[in-house]
Amino acid sequence: MNTGSSHPGLRLKNRKILIVADDRAKVLNLTDILASEGYKVEAVKSGAAAIDCTPRYEPDLILLDAELPGENVFELCRMFKPGYEGAGPPVIFIASDSDPSAALDGLAAGGVDYLSKPFRRQEILARIRVHLLNRLRLAQLSRKDKAKNRVLSMAAHDLRNPLVSIRALTNLLRTGAVGSVTLEQRDVLDTVYDASQSMLDLINDLLEVSVLETGEMKLNPTPTLLAELVAASVKLNNATAEKKGSRILWQSGKLPSELSLDKPKIRQVLNNLLDNAIKFSPSGSTITVATELAPGHCSIMVRDQGPGIPMNERTRLFQDFGRTSVKPTGDEPSTGLGLSICHRIMLAHQGSIRAESLPTGGAEFRITLPLPS
Repeated sequence: MNTGSSHPGLRLKNRKILIVADDRAKVLNLTDILASEGYKVEAVKSGAAAIDCTPRYEPDLILLDAELPGENVFELCRMFKPGYEGAGPPVIFIASDSDPSAALDGLAAGGVDYLSKPFRRQEILARIRVHLLNRLRLAQLSRKDKAKNRVLSMAAHDLRNPLVSIRALTNLLRTGAVGSVTLEQRDVLDTVYDASQSMLDLINDLLEVSVLETGEMKLNPTPTLLAELVAASVKLNNATAEKKGSRILWQSGKLPSELSLDKPKIRQVLNNLLDNAIKFSPSGSTITVATELAPGHCSIMVRDQGPGIPMNERTRLFQDFGRTSVKPTGDEPSTGLGLSICHRIMLAHQGSIRAESLPTGGAEFRITLPLPS
């Protein structure tokens, strides 16, 4: 993709546009307008032909006639995965002035714009130019984002090994394995050890996010006893909760006897939610884990006794580094990456994660997994 020139016309020259319409007059009119601007144009007469043509032609934009006979053009639009966040090219509908509702239905189906007859050359070229430039800019941003992720992953990976060594050597010193230390020296070594653990947690999270953002996360689903997985996570995190005088209570309910999922990944989600519940609840709290079985899905809820989630900050929860104004009650470290990782893991399982404040105080985090049909 040549982006060397800043002139929009030059940058967009030879962009490929696919027209999907069986009205010869429309096709000829649009082709004449587009070709005059230097665009490459190909036309097909049906949805089937468009689906067959798209992988071969790889259009940068599709013009789809809303009046294409015998076709569900809105379903066809969805099949192209249109829009700037989708994998396919943006779709602009060709709508009739006599039926403006078709334009609105097209936008609802994922179209990014619409053109109406009579065609006005300057308006058509201006609208198409905007969407092609947006697609071009997003492609550039995507490349930069991938490059950033590669650098981040390399840096995190290179930092991890020496940090593990620092932590191990510090542990040898503080335990007296290589000679006695004074109480003051042990306090300093304990601080170094704890700080290195926090840094290691951050680096591990950065590596995890980098893998997820590049789409390299591979699920390894195996038959899993979900109740046993929850029980193991509760037991493990109760050891941490006890240090704050808190406890995790599992109100075991119905769950599917067995579910195919990536066990380590779902364990990671559960451990993260329980760890957060401990962090954000005051000492002496009771954290509750409940389960729910419903038609088509099952859910696991983690309820804490913290301050809840400010309504205007909920959108931050599942974003990278998405900290809210609520702070851990024991000054525990928080990278702001854990929940974004959980969100990606649940999406990969075709499930969901959501959070809400409870009327009685505290917050509930709920993960939901689909059941086989």
